[in-house]
Amino acid sequence: MADECFGLPRLAAIYDQLDADRRDLDAYVRMAEEFKARRVLDIGCGTGVFALLLADRGIEVVGVDPAAASLDVAKAKSGSEQVRWICGDATALPPLQVDLTTMTGNVSQAIVDPEIWQRTLRTGYESLRPGGRLVFETRDPARRGWEEWNRQDSYVVTEIPGTGSVESWVEVTDVRLPLVTFRWTYLFTADGQVLTSDSTLRFREREEVEADLNGQGYVIEDIRDAPDRPGREFVFVARRPEAG
Repeated sequence: MADECFGLPRLAAIYDQLDADRRDLDAYVRMAEEFKARRVLDIGCGTGVFALLLADRGIEVVGVDPAAASLDVAKAKSGSEQVRWICGDATALPPLQVDLTTMTGNVSQAIVDPEIWQRTLRTGYESLRPGGRLVFETRDPARRGWEEWNRQDSYVVTEIPGTGSVESWVEVTDVRLPLVTFRWTYLFTADGQVLTSDSTLRFREREEVEADLNGQGYVIEDIRDAPDRPGREFVFVARRPEAG
């Protein structure tokens, strides 16, 4: 099930404006170039920002996401006809053979159910051509990033054309590691409507992710630092073996 910030049409429509700084995607674009990917599966594509960045470079992209409202936003963007959009999760994809599978924006942490996580990794593996790669990032639990998720540090007012001012902030509501639950609040000052979005993320240890990838047949090529969040995240590069 998609969180409200992705599934509610009014929030999905302004998500890109609320999260306008997407420098985190630069590293993924460079990896697509590094691995000479011509076909990419983007799991958790959301409003399609990354998928369209790749499509603009002539890459064939399949974007999958369970939030229909977010996909509606993606489909309304210029160039969206170049991407194949699928509404659903990654465990029920049609047969694919891609060079690169991605999960950006900490999508991997949003898959909190262990069984669904394993199935997602397996589907990602089966969607790759032999020698193809899976890349994704996950926050390092040791950094305890959720301790910074509070109203004082996150409160911001965003001016959105056609919508007006939107006040937003995040607050942690529960910590039961490895799960952390938090709530985003959005106040639309033009009409006073308040919408909230509850989310839960799973903070996996590096060794746990390594074991999960190995267990699904991947070969771990590299574990990189996230350029936009140095020392705070692990960026996994895993490969389907040529003979796999």
